[in-house]
Amino acid sequence: MIPFLDLKAQYAAIKAEIDAAVLEVLASSQYVLGPQVAAFESEFAAFCGAAQGVAVNSGTSALHLALLAAGIGPGCEVITTPHTFVATVAAILYTGARPVFADIDPVSMTIDPQAVARAISPATKAIIPVHLYGQCADMDPILEMARERGVTVIEDACQAHGASYKGRMAGSMGDMACFSFYPGKNLGAYGEGGMVTTGNPDFVRTLRMLRDWGAERKYHHVLKGFNFRMEGLQGAILRVKLRHLPAWTESRRAVAAVYDRLLADSPVTPPVELPGRRHVYHVYAVRSPARDALQACLTDKGVGTGIHYPIPVHLLPAYADLGYGPGGFPETEKAASEVLSLPMYPELPLDMAETAAKLVKECAHGR
Repeated sequence: MIPFLDLKAQYAAIKAEIDAAVLEVLASSQYVLGPQVAAFESEFAAFCGAAQGVAVNSGTSALHLALLAAGIGPGCEVITTPHTFVATVAAILYTGARPVFADIDPVSMTIDPQAVARAISPATKAIIPVHLYGQCADMDPILEMARERGVTVIEDACQAHGASYKGRMAGSMGDMACFSFYPGKNLGAYGEGGMVTTGNPDFVRTLRMLRDWGAERKYHHVLKGFNFRMEGLQGAILRVKLRHLPAWTESRRAVAAVYDRLLADSPVTPPVELPGRRHVYHVYAVRSPARDALQACLTDKGVGTGIHYPIPVHLLPAYADLGYGPGGFPETEKAASEVLSLPMYPELPLDMAETAAKLVKECAHGR
């Protein structure tokens, strides 16, 4: 059996460090926010090349609060991609704004800047490019469009810890950027967690209040806020794991290189790391017009797989009221029917990756 993901292997490798960090928090009894979270905010912001970070309880909360800090609300339109996890769109709706979709580039599967340009209207107040699967969206044309129109850019970097675009780190390019530390992410908590990075001190002040009931100081509530605080235990765990993230990224890239080499002449299409971008392979998503049969064959052969994502957000029943239908975003819909994610985690032995790639080829050839 080749698992799709193995979180136990990662814990086993750093158990002593993690256990010590957890015991330190238990001894301090600083369970909500506190010094470990504050230290993690500074360390992760520096890792991203951003001035400051504001830690919250999930990536969804990060997106929600970033939009509110930017003044997004009823009457606003926010452009994003339908080829994303549903949280990107849900966060827009939480503010009362309207999501407006733009199709993806078929090679990178990230949002197409030309489609963004066609979607912009006088009501557009923000753009959320999603750095999908571990590769940054094409940011320069999006940032240029936004600057010309006074539109806020919020990077959805929830799958892109350590990715870069033309030498700039994910988390440092937009007005704000949002990260998730869900356990399966490249940098994962032992529970939920999120972060907003930004260079704007006004956003930082607003974000810090919004995550903690809108309070500027205890019992002095300036804004209508939320209980979106990060736990001290997660801050301590993430500080330990952040020290290992560069090495883990190189391990992911080594696994991806094995897949790239062995699948180059196969019936499936491997992901493309575009020039100027550093892919961190949150998932390794191949494409096949016979995706479902390929997945079934790999399951029979003991290879774990995933689909990210099988139904575009605009076609989900929960979002039918947005008014979109089949055929609206052809590249997104084609990708959704073809993508299949192969086993990918830093501890995956390269010989197991080779075996997985060979089995992919066998299945793709109908054997």
